[in-house]
Amino acid sequence: MRVNEKYSTLPAEDRSVHIINICAIEDIGYLPSEGTLLNSLSVDPDAECKHGLYFRDGRRKVDYILVYHPKRPSGSRTLARRVQHSDAALAARGARQDQLLPGKGSAGAAGGPEPPMDYHEDDKRFRREEYEGNLLESGLELERDEDTKIHGVGFVKIHAPWNVLCREAEFLKLKMPTKKLYHINETRGLLKKINSVLQKITDPIQPKVAEHRPQTTKRLSYPFSREKQHLFDLSDKDSFFDSKTRSTIVYEILKRTTCTKAKYSMGQGEGRKKDSALLNKRRKCSKYGITSLLANGVYSAAYPLHDGDYEGENVDFNDRKLLYQEWASYGVFYKYQPIDLVRKYFGEKIGLYFAWLGVYTQMLIPASVVGIIVFLYGCATVDENIPSMEMCDQRHNITMCPLCDKTCSYWKMSSACATARASHLFDNPATVFFSVFMALWAATFMEHWKRKQMRLRYHWDLTGFEEEEEAVKDHPRAEYEARVLEKSLRKESKNKEKRRHIPEESTNKWRQRVKTAMAGVKLTDKVKLTWRDRFPAYFTNLVSIVFMIAVTFAIVLGVIIYRISTAAALAMNSSPSVRSNIRVTVTATAVIINLVVIILLDEVYGCIARWLTKIEVPKTEKSFEERLIFKAFLLKFVNSYTPIFYVAFFKGRFVGRPGDYVYIFRSFRMEECAPGGCLMELCIQLSIIMLGKQLIQNNLFEIGIPKMKKFIRYLRLRRQSPSDHDEFVKRKQRYEVDYTLEPFAGLTPEYMEMIIQFGFVTLFVASFPLAPLFALLNNIIEIRLDAKKFVTELRRPVAVRAKDIGKGPARLLAGVPDSPCKPS
Repeated sequence: MRVNEKYSTLPAEDRSVHIINICAIEDIGYLPSEGTLLNSLSVDPDAECKHGLYFRDGRRKVDYILVYHPKRPSGSRTLARRVQHSDAALAARGARQDQLLPGKGSAGAAGGPEPPMDYHEDDKRFRREEYEGNLLESGLELERDEDTKIHGVGFVKIHAPWNVLCREAEFLKLKMPTKKLYHINETRGLLKKINSVLQKITDPIQPKVAEHRPQTTKRLSYPFSREKQHLFDLSDKDSFFDSKTRSTIVYEILKRTTCTKAKYSMGQGEGRKKDSALLNKRRKCSKYGITSLLANGVYSAAYPLHDGDYEGENVDFNDRKLLYQEWASYGVFYKYQPIDLVRKYFGEKIGLYFAWLGVYTQMLIPASVVGIIVFLYGCATVDENIPSMEMCDQRHNITMCPLCDKTCSYWKMSSACATARASHLFDNPATVFFSVFMALWAATFMEHWKRKQMRLRYHWDLTGFEEEEEAVKDHPRAEYEARVLEKSLRKESKNKEKRRHIPEESTNKWRQRVKTAMAGVKLTDKVKLTWRDRFPAYFTNLVSIVFMIAVTFAIVLGVIIYRISTAAALAMNSSPSVRSNIRVTVTATAVIINLVVIILLDEVYGCIARWLTKIEVPKTEKSFEERLIFKAFLLKFVNSYTPIFYVAFFKGRFVGRPGDYVYIFRSFRMEECAPGGCLMELCIQLSIIMLGKQLIQNNLFEIGIPKMKKFIRYLRLRRQSPSDHDEFVKRKQRYEVDYTLEPFAGLTPEYMEMIIQFGFVTLFVASFPLAPLFALLNNIIEIRLDAKKFVTELRRPVAVRAKDIGKGPARLLAGVPDSPCKPS
């Protein structure tokens, strides 16, 4: 085996450990330092690195993971499995970078000529090399692992040392706890006794976590400063920055670390020279942060690690396991949420979402109680309702006109007795009080949440946090950078064409070169996307949204025609029972059709809204999220509420009169409401759509789809696994397990389904007083379902600081009318 001269000989005690193919490591441009050993350990390494949570030395914690797909030349030997970088390695790599680049290394160093490789894969490998070198320059420590149990996947483990954490915490103005303690004023007298009694009563429903217990003292927080480290409690440096803070700091470094050099040579040949020139030309104007590298496929994933396993007998106790036991289990549905622990593990943005969901669920309790009282009042007074008594009285049996032409016959009003009695259960004098109550409830809920949000902001040390500070650090999206690059290249080519046609004077040649160079610098710095660049996307958005709204209206019209034609067909049936239940049958089947269409179109509209937002090319992730929420809410609002709006406000309004009926397409006569009104039909419509949407879309889809995706990934990885089954089933590293989880897609879908439900509860609650009760039952399951999804099914998201739930959800909640709608 050939050993590079840079590596020292092995000590006597390490003679059993062998070095693996050092020349192959040079192919990817990494040179270890003097005395660094790249070896395959004979002892079990998982015990030292705690199954992937630490580096191979067992001391440095893994703060972030980069995932890539290494593709080596077919003739090259196996690369070293684990590569550890250091500052000395960076210096060596910089000194010999030119001879180590693909296509420039000597054949003798590699032991022979290399076979040809796809230069696009070579380009990705060079970008990774340069990017990781820049990460080393920023102070991060890296360790590579390609000897994984997942075939064709490599991992780069990132660790942030203490000096980097301090530097970035000061730059990000992170508030950290100081040595100063202050006591929280306690209530005295009667209030103290009341609080103690309430604590004893509510103790069984409190989560058993330290963060949720009432505290009498609190540490003063202050923005971290390296010059004032003596003010902070640094007794335990390993836990001073928790895992959430460490991953946030590393992610900020990954976003602003760029890959801008253009020294790569594609190889020989005219075609490759042209491609190389084009690539170098683009790189002069581009910056490759982690978002761009992920978008271009240089890395396939980037994520922080979970703290460990959440179940098992020999699992070390960690925050993830505690969250699973006290928050993400269905057996603790009756307990409060440990919001402080959620914020500690996932960050403020996700913590605020679950806090908002908890407040909303708590506020549904009084609304549900009042709704049940209204329903019970209707049940108790149904025999005293004069209109229904008159309709059911056989002595005043009135003959009614046919409901359709030709096939329908005359019918008696007493046949609608059951419908009239059932409508009284929801349409009674107490319904008026319930409508006023729900209007006040909606306003009270919004104010209560604002108060709760302000308390959390103080408790989580976000009082001095401003979104303007985050806007300064909010990096452009990869798609935006690509569009700006494309625009700058077009401008540059146009300027070159203009300069070709203008004769250049010899005396001003030097001045012209200076102007050209300065123009190139300004081009990359000041180019922005204007409304003219986005006009085709805006026009496409407008046309697409109008078209999809028209599709929704067309489907509602189709369901109306179905109801009319089905009612006429059932009227021709010879069975008396079928003819007597025409309204119920037609209404139930039409609502089921509406439910299926709404669920399908919701998924389609969600994908289309994301696509429409992407073609607009918003600059930042925050802008992207706000535009996506607006489009998705607009389309889903129209899709979910159009059938209900039709029954509540339009059905029965344009019927006409006997001898002068209104027809659709000159063939279908407009349908009428029942003699007792359309409220009972509206109740059936609202109940089936609301319950079906929550049960199928919000719960079954959220449980079934992630499980199915995870199973498909497992089968795919199992197919690509080594032939040795024992090696495959061996315990994986933490970063390998997290890689198989579903990536976090944001909170937009979670807010969207709750906002749609909030509309069902507030807009049409007068026709269905039990809507708050069913929403309460759904949310109790939804909280634990979302919690289990975040803890067990998703990769750990990067913690994001936020002082509120966001402008998008807040505006939509505030835009819902306070007064419930009730058809007259």
